[in-house]
Amino acid sequence: MADLFDTAPPSDPAPPAGVRPLADRIRPARLSEVIGQTKVLGPDGPLGAMLGAGSLSSLILWGPPGVGKTTIARLLADETDLAFVQISAIFTGVPDLRKVFEAARLRRTQGRATLLFVDEIHRFNKAQQDSFLPHMEDGTILLVGATTENPSFELNAALMSRAQVVVLERLSLADLELLAQRAERELGRKLPLDAKARDALLEMADGDGRAALNLIEQVAAWKLAGKIDPDTLAQRLNKRAAKYDKSGDEHFNLISALHKSVRGSDPDAALYWLARMLEGGEDPRYLARRITRMAIEDIGLADPAAARHCLDAWALYERLGSPEGELALGQAVIYLALAPKSNAGYAAYKNARAEAKRTGSLMPPAHILNAPTKMMKNQGYGEGYAYDHDATDGFSGQNYFPDGLKRPVLYVPVERGFERELKRRLDWFVSQRLKRGG
Repeated sequence: MADLFDTAPPSDPAPPAGVRPLADRIRPARLSEVIGQTKVLGPDGPLGAMLGAGSLSSLILWGPPGVGKTTIARLLADETDLAFVQISAIFTGVPDLRKVFEAARLRRTQGRATLLFVDEIHRFNKAQQDSFLPHMEDGTILLVGATTENPSFELNAALMSRAQVVVLERLSLADLELLAQRAERELGRKLPLDAKARDALLEMADGDGRAALNLIEQVAAWKLAGKIDPDTLAQRLNKRAAKYDKSGDEHFNLISALHKSVRGSDPDAALYWLARMLEGGEDPRYLARRITRMAIEDIGLADPAAARHCLDAWALYERLGSPEGELALGQAVIYLALAPKSNAGYAAYKNARAEAKRTGSLMPPAHILNAPTKMMKNQGYGEGYAYDHDATDGFSGQNYFPDGLKRPVLYVPVERGFERELKRRLDWFVSQRLKRGG
């Protein structure tokens, strides 16, 4: 269900009839009325199971805006007969927290526990988060925190260990349609939209129930004859910008989706995620860098031209700027998605780093060391070195690893793209080395 506005505390006077926002007027009175979040609230979901067992623990509600965090917290308090207290981490300091805890302690002596709902809990610093711990442990408060950020990054371990994280999902189009029908019942009339315009309106909400109700309230106020079509709707409403935090979870989620779509050889999906990031305002230079890294990690020597193609696209973007230069990035993404894939070079490099760390003090074999001084020659530097250009087929088969180190196999090419040819060459060198005892 939509996180239908943060309502004023119960002690505040209610706004006059007709002034209350639509979202507030249709706020659910019971958890069974919440639209969406059935995975969480159903009998097999974490909250449904807790309520069924009659035992509610501290919670962190993690999800995007407008999916029901405040509503669910308030209804949990109602259904467990807890006093509901709501604060926002943005506007609450340490002195305010002390007052909240003291009031909860007093309330507890009077026989009633407190559900403390903390909106934007990730905005509290570590010390502020720590201040909740003793009051959670002695039962003074049952904490329900709400956050749009990944709790494992934003909340400290002590708080996380005392609260269960519950993940809320963005509302589906079917959920938003149910919300629209509920709004129409409250308004007493149907929205003046044709079928395509209605779908377009719900898509504009982008899974945010609060945003959907705001849009519905705007449309319901229009005085237009006949049904509104998608073009008229688009002219009268500004499309909401897609939710995208360039420094938060969405940033990392979307670049991961782009990378894995390239790795999975799906150019359409890769282009979609690239476009999502660009539409969200991502720096194209960041994308150019990450795309180039994909060429090294996932295509590698199966197509040596891939990295060059990405560097050219990067240079083209620097020359052309936006929006023209973004087309070059799009073409690079298509090229990478359709290129033969190999991480053999990437894996070989990681293997080499691990081997170097393990054997980092071993000297190179003396025969491949230069001997610019007489003393070094006397110590055997360069003695027995075979100049490969003088050998048959330009290959001497000598050992180049430290003496006494069992020869490791670091690079294992795949049978794809140009790397198939590299594997053929490598297999020949290995066979010759075995023949010559190297």
